[in-house]
Amino acid sequence: SISSDQLRSAPRDHSVVVSCGEHETVGIFSPDHQEAPMTFLAVLKEGDPLRLVIVGDSAKMMLGINVGDPVTVKW
Repeated sequence: SISSDQLRSAPRDHSVVVSCGEHETVGIFSPDHQEAPMTFLAVLKEGDPLRLVIVGDSAKMMLGINVGDPVTVKW
């Protein structure tokens, strides 16, 4: 898991690319984001690990992403 401490210096804009397998998203969002349903996002809450989500659905069900799958964060 990638902790919020590890991403403290990461920008919160579109220069950040988060990937897991063949799936990729741009930016790191806070839990109170206003992104549209079915959007694939990287969400980071202070004190928690980075989460990959599909807004209003399940990244596991929709994309086959599981807890523990390798994730890469680049900026």
